[in-house]
Amino acid sequence: MSDELEAIMTVLVGFSSKYGATEGIAERIARRLREAGQDAVARPAASVDKADTYDAFVIGSSTYMGSWRKEATEFVRRNRELLSGHPVWLFSSGPLGTAGKDAQGRDLLKESEPKQFEEFSEALQPRGMQVFFGALDPRVLGRRDRLVRRIPSGLELLPEGDFRNWAAIDEWAAGIARELRGE
Repeated sequence: MSDELEAIMTVLVGFSSKYGATEGIAERIARRLREAGQDAVARPAASVDKADTYDAFVIGSSTYMGSWRKEATEFVRRNRELLSGHPVWLFSSGPLGTAGKDAQGRDLLKESEPKQFEEFSEALQPRGMQVFFGALDPRVLGRRDRLVRRIPSGLELLPEGDFRNWAAIDEWAAGIARELRGE
């Protein structure tokens, strides 16, 4: 078997997305991995029942109130032993807007890391963890989030727009592809 064939891995890009922005990131990562020669698929984490059929994992979730969504968190906890023996990367999406720093001058992406990153970092030793800006389309919001946007600071908390940095997402996916090839 050639070295090229041996370097192809089956990669799960598992995700939990409330309104679709994180799903879009997961699909982009899977597409970039396929373009780099890997066998990658993006699937909702809650729908994955045979995680042991994958060689590597990229798991992501949108973040609300400092936490990943339940489906992604439960997937990682349920498969912790399996994941700890495979290449794993974690990502999160959530911060909205164009500011790179918060009101105190701190890096917004760093400050937006979900609390699960610390827990999963110790348990899984992921090869990378990354936070990406998200997107918000007010037409798809649930009742509670529509109400939040109506309070005086609501539009500032939940600004409309697609703030995902596709170049950064592509670069991160390219780095994963290089690691999977052993470069």
